[in-house]
Amino acid sequence: MTDMYTPDENLQPRLDYVMCASPAGTHRMAYWEWGDPGNDRVLLCVHGLTRTGRDFDHLARRLAPHYRVVCPDVVGRGKSDWLINAANYVVPQYVADMLTLIARLKPAQLDWVGTSMGGLIGLGLAGTLAISAIVRPDRGACGLPADQTLSLGKMVLNDIGPKLSFSGLTRIAEYVGQPMQFDTFAQAVDYVRSVSAGFGAHDQAGWEDLTRYVFNQQGDHWARHYDLRIAEPFAEQSEARIQASEAILWAAYESITAPILLMRGEESDLLTAEVAEEMLARNPHARLHTVPHVGHAPTLRSGDQIEPVAEFLLTN
Repeated sequence: MTDMYTPDENLQPRLDYVMCASPAGTHRMAYWEWGDPGNDRVLLCVHGLTRTGRDFDHLARRLAPHYRVVCPDVVGRGKSDWLINAANYVVPQYVADMLTLIARLKPAQLDWVGTSMGGLIGLGLAGTLAISAIVRPDRGACGLPADQTLSLGKMVLNDIGPKLSFSGLTRIAEYVGQPMQFDTFAQAVDYVRSVSAGFGAHDQAGWEDLTRYVFNQQGDHWARHYDLRIAEPFAEQSEARIQASEAILWAAYESITAPILLMRGEESDLLTAEVAEEMLARNPHARLHTVPHVGHAPTLRSGDQIEPVAEFLLTN
């Protein structure tokens, strides 16, 4: 498969930072921005567990004429700071960081694309907003009038849902946080290819792109470009704890009243076909698009994956 899908190959993102807070202190979150910075129609694209905002370069180029596309490096990854306390590498902290970023962006319309962990963050945000609406139906968060509060628009959940396959999580846990380093970039590319079979077929340039922002050169070696401690809270997830969180995630998912596009890799070991069907049944605003010959997760780099997302987001 040829990965290049660039209406304007010369279009590049702007890098900026926003200061966020955790119980242990402050940290900067980096974000990559495409399109007109004055456009108040914002698309927030949030990556998976060990990835970065640059995963969305191809999708962002496609949608930059229509949106201000913002792709953060979730804290601990890419160009963002690392947290002082690794116990805070959890979805509630990521949701708080996204709210800080959204406050800076001041969107009139906010749509969301979340791959894997990025989809869980989106669900966490949806649940947080739903609770605020229940507690103060006439007022939003911080006592703002309802017409001045944040509401989520269309949401793309890329190979993720409220119920996750424990075997799929176990597979991911086997390589997350391992202190891998290589003598050459080519070796790093080979490694990423070996642990990312679920991404589906990509050409050599595609695998290099998928490696470039998650490994960086440190002296004479190429090493992971994220805080290895993100694996610590992830490793503590037991099957019982995951099942206990499902009720919260289902409630958040069912609270979404805007259109939802469920993207599922046909061979995904994290979002099963049965769970995808249950998601359709439990939210009438959802529809499903299955990506053939791909597991976890579709990379949204090729035209056959980008166009269904673009059509969903751009169609009224």
